[in-house]
Amino acid sequence: MKRLLRLAPFALLLPTLATASTNWRGDFETGNLSQWDREQSVSSSRLQVVSSPVREGRYALKTIVRQGDDPINASGNRNELLYLDREAAGSEFFYKWSTLFPSSFPRSPKWQIFTQWHHDGSGGSPPLEFYVVDDQLRLRVGGSSGKIVWTAPLKREQWNDFVLHVKWSPDPKTGFVELYHNGKVVLPLMKVATQYSGQLNYLKMGLYRDESIAPEGVVFHDGFAQATRLEDVMPAPVVATPEPTPAPAPVPNEGASGEGDPPTEEAGPIAQVPGSDSVPGTGGIIPDDAALAGAGTALPPSSCGASSTGGMPLLVAAGLAMATLLSRRKKAAPAQARLSRRR
Repeated sequence: MKRLLRLAPFALLLPTLATASTNWRGDFETGNLSQWDREQSVSSSRLQVVSSPVREGRYALKTIVRQGDDPINASGNRNELLYLDREAAGSEFFYKWSTLFPSSFPRSPKWQIFTQWHHDGSGGSPPLEFYVVDDQLRLRVGGSSGKIVWTAPLKREQWNDFVLHVKWSPDPKTGFVELYHNGKVVLPLMKVATQYSGQLNYLKMGLYRDESIAPEGVVFHDGFAQATRLEDVMPAPVVATPEPTPAPAPVPNEGASGEGDPPTEEAGPIAQVPGSDSVPGTGGIIPDDAALAGAGTALPPSSCGASSTGGMPLLVAAGLAMATLLSRRKKAAPAQARLSRRR
């Protein structure tokens, strides 16, 4: 009995562990590279865990590549980290990470790969790769003869938040890719072969580029995670709470000059929409979109449409005085009739 009681806390923990959908993290929050399986670098100084800049948490990876860096005696120059996941055909995952290209990142017509899923084979282009050419971000699936399925302009000094949804398969009728960039779907689910026949893939992250590129290349990576559900890698965006619409100001009493306050200017519609960058992102206020405005109704003027001279209040006062005078005359008429009859 005592033994069962000692095991009870662990039994309560088991369902939580079983339902956890985050399979692996390579977010550098250990303060080192221990989450990853292997390094391919010419020096430890080329793959640094740094505290700034970071996208989330306390640490990120700074990758440096200089011309001639060739740690594995292959084509191109590189310094990369490896995660040897080798997912089976038919498996499906969501991968999340963030990448920043500093202002010094070189522009080149040659390829510069920053994230790739390489095949078991030693030669040829990987079946899935993110790379830069001429300041354009690209995703290509299927190797050198495959398809470029997404492009976007490269913006330096900004974090790029990626969520890649993949079903791994060499069968183009089974495999697929879907891509979110900065919180938005930029590549709807697309059927395509994501593996080479008979080979499995593994993750490589850092920087790998054409050997003819001379300037030093620096790239920052952060927050890598692998999960089986979208909500575990891209939380729902937080909708900003709109400011309450202030009540219209009451009509002030006329002063000695008989003038009222000028009408209040109308407030333009303002819509609150979810941010585009929620894991994390930038929330935004979009002006002039009345269709989305929860509190975008124009405020009514406080003087009921009167001019700034107070003319309408004077007319109202005159009308009330006339009505009072007529009422008094009606009450006085019967009394005068009674007096005349008495006389």
